[in-house]
This record gives sequence, C-alpha cells and structure tokens, in this order.
Amino acid sequence: MATYQTPGIYIEEIPAGSKPIESVGTSIVGLVGIASKADAHLNEAYAVNSWSQFVREFADQDSKSTPLSHAVFGFFQNGGSRCYVVNIGKDGSLLGDGKRRQGLALLEEIDEVAIVAAPGFADPASYNALLDHCERMQDRFAILDAPETVNNIDQLKKVGTVGVTRKKTDSDAPADSGSSDSGGLRPRNSDNGFGAFYFPWIVVNDPFSPKENVTVPPSGHIAGIYARTDATRGVFKAPANETVRGALDLTYRVTQAEQGELNVLGVNCMRFFPTQGIRVWGARTLADSASEWRYLNVRRLFNMIEESIGRGTRWVVFEPNDMTLWKSIKRDISAFLTLQWRQGALLGATAEEAFFVQCDAETNPPEVIDAGQVVTVIGIAPVKPAEFVIFRIGQSASGTEMEGGI
Repeated sequence: MATYQTPGIYIEEIPAGSKPIESVGTSIVGLVGIASKADAHLNEAYAVNSWSQFVREFADQDSKSTPLSHAVFGFFQNGGSRCYVVNIGKDGSLLGDGKRRQGLALLEEIDEVAIVAAPGFADPASYNALLDHCERMQDRFAILDAPETVNNIDQLKKVGTVGVTRKKTDSDAPADSGSSDSGGLRPRNSDNGFGAFYFPWIVVNDPFSPKENVTVPPSGHIAGIYARTDATRGVFKAPANETVRGALDLTYRVTQAEQGELNVLGVNCMRFFPTQGIRVWGARTLADSASEWRYLNVRRLFNMIEESIGRGTRWVVFEPNDMTLWKSIKRDISAFLTLQWRQGALLGATAEEAFFVQCDAETNPPEVIDAGQVVTVIGIAPVKPAEFVIFRIGQSASGTEMEGGI
C-alpha cells in the first residue's frame, strides 16, 4: 500500500485480476536423423522454417536425399511451418554416447516441441527411445515409422523385442535390413498413448533428384498433416482421412480386412482410394484398444491443455493460499476451458457438461495448506473421432427408410 502525505490527486494502476491462459503450440516438430550433409550443424537442435532454409543449412550441391531430408520436405509440403532438426551425423545415435547430449536429449531443452520423430529408424531400440522420451517429458507425442520391408502383415501384430540389425546405405541413411528375431515389427505399447505407429512407407518424388521416385518413411509427411489439421480445425480433430500430399504410391496396399486386424493393435494404415488418392486412415495411439487414451487426438488435446494450464498459472506459486487464490484459479481455468468448449474441443451441450473445475476448502483442507500445496481438480470431456460410421437401413411398407447412427 502506498503512503500518502501530501494532499493531491493520485492515480494508481490496479490489476484487473483475470490472468488469461493461452493455448500452447501443438504443431512444432523435432526431427532427428542423418542430414544430407552429414557434418552440418552436428548435434545441434536447429530451427528450420522452410524447405529452402533446410537445403541451405543441411545440404550442398552434390547432396543425396536421406530419410531426414525427405521428412523435412514432406513436413513442409503437408502444411508444417516450423521444425527443429537434429543432425546426429554418420556415427551418432538417438540417445547419444553418454558423454554428451545428442539426438533426442537435445530436444528436451526446447519447450515448444510438441511432436517428435526419427525418420527411418524402425527398430525396437529406436521405438523405445522415442516413446521413453515422450513419456518422460509428458508434453509431446511420437510418430513412429514401420520398417520399409514387411514380408508378412502378421509381423505387425507382434511386438519386436530384439533390435533390428541395421546397415548404412550409400547416402548414409538408416535402413532396415530385416525383422527382429522375435518376428515382430510393432513397437511396444505406450499405456498413456504417447505415440502413434504408421504403415506402410510411401513413394514420392525425390526433391534432390526430380526425375527419380523413391520410397521414404511417412513420419515427416504425417507430422505435416498433424500441423495442417491443427491449423485448420484444431488439435482436437483427429489427423485422419487427410490426403498425404506428395505421395505417389504405397509400398503395400492394405486391404480393409487387414486394416481391421491392425487397427485394434494401434497400427495406423495409409490407404489408397481410387477416387480420393492416398489418405491417412487411422487415428490410434499405441495404448491398449480398451484404454481411454486410444485416440491420438485425445492424447494431444490433453497434452495441450495440461501444458497451457501449467504455464498460465505460474503466477500462483508463493501466493497466499486462501479462498481468494482458490477463486482466482477456478476463474482463470474455467475461462480457458470454456474457450476450448466453444471451439469444439470438449463434448457437451453446455460448458457445465463439458468440464468442471474444483478448487475450494474441500480440495484444500488444513493439512494440504500446511504442506504448502494448493490442489485443483479438473475434469474434461474430450470429443472423440467417429471412427466407425454405421447406417442401419431397413424396408418399410411405403418404401425404404434409413436410420443413421454413429
């Protein structure tokens, strides 16, 4: 409180009280791999905002494509606007050598990264590294590539337990040389759904050799579709039934019956439809099919909401823990979630049906206050994709009637 001693007029600026919570970004990607110019920005998380910038920084006149370069090209081609590229070089690894920070560890320092991928790294060790990274960070989502060669679709139904023997191609790019000893090619489950797995690889035009078509891992293109869907609809919209821009063909044509078996196991397929082209036709995470985290848009929505609330309420720390603080917390979070509901991210005819926020004497009894804690309980009802659309058709005496349901 100011002390007034001289008569006169004093003007004070009083805080309005409300501290709006802003949504964090959801479409910035971290891509880890081997660049066309293997020593360019080695072991550095370098921000890239366009394909031309990537070419300037990570390629030279005689460069050949690698899975990383194809991923960056596919990311921007499909709607991405910003990514971080980590070039691990010829002898690098996703996890580093224990002596210095490399690969995924470099992305831990960048809060804005919301999606991670290691294009072309398709073995159990790489899958575990990506999933462990996301499960530990709790604010990002992994996109995993299936191996390039799948001899039998049944291999995708089993989890691989032994690392794939890998070799380098002429362009120093990671390549799969076969299946694991267990015969399984699918990544392990992620109980809370922090990753998604995509099959098969796609055929594209090589940006460094325009006259050639090559097969590439889909993760970069998929990341671009995530970014495109986030921008046009919102993170709550499943990034599926979307065209894969730049894809000319698939290395494997998945049938409807085959996808039925793979979908429940969390294998997201890309399908070719004669009149619609190549589309992403799956929106599952690697969580169990009975899990509440089985849809990837739900997992990513929660990631966004949790991080947004965490950042937007930092002012609360060290404030007096009383009823005034509790009301302020409830007010700010409720305003944020109301906005999400109005945008279509939460399910309910009213805001009260879509979410609740409780921060009061019940959630903060004396023993909680004495421990220096303030507890807020939040419940939200996320929208889920209409994965199975069912039309029930029957005959009536006057003709044909149709009953629609989802």
